[in-house]
Amino acid sequence: MSALTIRLPDDKYQRLKALSQQRKMSVNKLIDEMATLMLAEFDAETRFQLRAARGAAQQVRGLELLDKAAGKRS
Repeated sequence: MSALTIRLPDDKYQRLKALSQQRKMSVNKLIDEMATLMLAEFDAETRFQLRAARGAAQQVRGLELLDKAAGKRS
């Protein structure tokens, strides 16, 4: 596990402290959970972008498959 020192404006720290107290957890745990959510969002976006890039040149084929599924023959 690594230690990280961050600098925050006092008012932001106080707000995070109040939020952590309301959720009955430490500021450290709150920041850890926020980082986990942001990393999950980043990972999902990265996967989506990779899948979109793989399919970028396949629009025509995709439309043909949709037509076929709808009962239209091409």
